[in-house]
Amino acid sequence: MEYRKGLEGVVAAETAIGLVDGEKGHLVYRGHWAKDLAINNSFEEVAYLIWNGKLPNETELINFTLKMKEFRKIPTFLKEILELLPKDMDVMSVLRTAVSSLGDSKFSWPPTIEQAMQLTSILPSVIAYKYRLDQGEKFIEPNLDLDHVANFMYMLDGKEPSPAFTKALNAYLVLTIEHGMNASTFSSRVVASTESEIISSVCAAIGAMKGPLHGGAPSEVIKMLDEVGTIDNIEPWIRNKIESGGKLMGFGHRVYKTHDPRAEALKIVSQELTGESNWFDLAIKMEKIAIELLDEYKPGRRLYTNVEFFAAAVLKGISLPKELFTPTFTASRIVGWTAHVLEQSQDNRIFRPQSTYIGEQPVNLDFAK
Repeated sequence: MEYRKGLEGVVAAETAIGLVDGEKGHLVYRGHWAKDLAINNSFEEVAYLIWNGKLPNETELINFTLKMKEFRKIPTFLKEILELLPKDMDVMSVLRTAVSSLGDSKFSWPPTIEQAMQLTSILPSVIAYKYRLDQGEKFIEPNLDLDHVANFMYMLDGKEPSPAFTKALNAYLVLTIEHGMNASTFSSRVVASTESEIISSVCAAIGAMKGPLHGGAPSEVIKMLDEVGTIDNIEPWIRNKIESGGKLMGFGHRVYKTHDPRAEALKIVSQELTGESNWFDLAIKMEKIAIELLDEYKPGRRLYTNVEFFAAAVLKGISLPKELFTPTFTASRIVGWTAHVLEQSQDNRIFRPQSTYIGEQPVNLDFAK
């Protein structure tokens, strides 16, 4: 059998959920360009699409949204658990524990869309609960008059966010809902293939997302933009970084060999928000100058901005706390995870790859006879 380290290039499943084509720079959700969905559709509409295979009509969207709102509230037993967890426990570990605690009989096999809705709806509430707890502040109950994204921002500080900031975060969350057979998605499908319930699949996915090689937030990009500081300093800073052998964070991608469609969508949103925050102004200008200089210093390398670059501009621009970057990413990707769990259950076969033994053989081989 051919050995592929890390299963690189191995096709492990067929899916109708999403397409990632790195050579062409395509990201498709259920037959729709993800970039268009991020700019023109709400998180609820795209979640409905991912789980049901089509965009909702007006009546379907109203009913779906109302159902999602019902699942936002944190049950009393979970609040008690959150209060008892160690104060220094990171947010991702808290999410994993919170999801695990929800695993009662309602979440038995096979998985359902309603189960996916419940987990997706409650995750922002858990994130906000942990954040407020760490700040020594009282938890803010969900506002049922707000949509999914605006409510999440409201629960963090008790203020209704501006439509501009809600649109920016909505775009980011839509663009991170689904991205092929990545480590966390694969983890969720492996667990689902054993016919374990959706809770276990999501816990496995959160565990994978927690690792810095997968769910690492765009903190390094923010650090870079902080160092640059002003628009006038962009060009000399980049030239010095490249000439000294340093790396520009937020440029280049393992999958995309051309423009990252997620970055393109967030760039459009960032352009609309110039003037709302200096971060958006700085990011837009830096991207333009950086691409020109990368082409000058490294011709033919096709190094473009990836999603982390403009994600940094959006998340910092809306003042989202740095420690919530990866948990917020998780609150979006759970839609994709649960869609893959549902898909796996519909045509299931347990994952059972082989391994090649490279250890020592017993000294006495007569036993084998």
